[in-house]
Amino acid sequence: MSQQQDTVSRVTTGMRVVDSTGAEVGTVDLVQRGDPAAVTVQAPDGVDPGSSLDELIESAAVEEPDVPADLAARLLRSGYLKVAAERARTGAVYVPADRIAAVTDQGVRLDVPAAQLPEEE
Repeated sequence: MSQQQDTVSRVTTGMRVVDSTGAEVGTVDLVQRGDPAAVTVQAPDGVDPGSSLDELIESAAVEEPDVPADLAARLLRSGYLKVAAERARTGAVYVPADRIAAVTDQGVRLDVPAAQLPEEE
């Protein structure tokens, strides 16, 4: 298990999340461990090979993460947290696993400011 996977596996829903400045981001809504083979470049059967990546991902019925296709693919491979965040326009942001600095009894600390986290679409 990679260090990122180990870190993500210690996170539980409801944990408090703070960014690199110490500002409260929100609480963990969803924990998704990474899957290095999550989004492959091969088209699923029955999909036109000329389809765009967005159409391929939609055809795979991936509901989370609700972000642009290239970012979704990266998040699915590396693992991520979905955080309920009042400051976010859509009410949620995504935290890539490699942005988690620490997981403690107090919650999750990130290594980036909240403004750099992708919002749910």
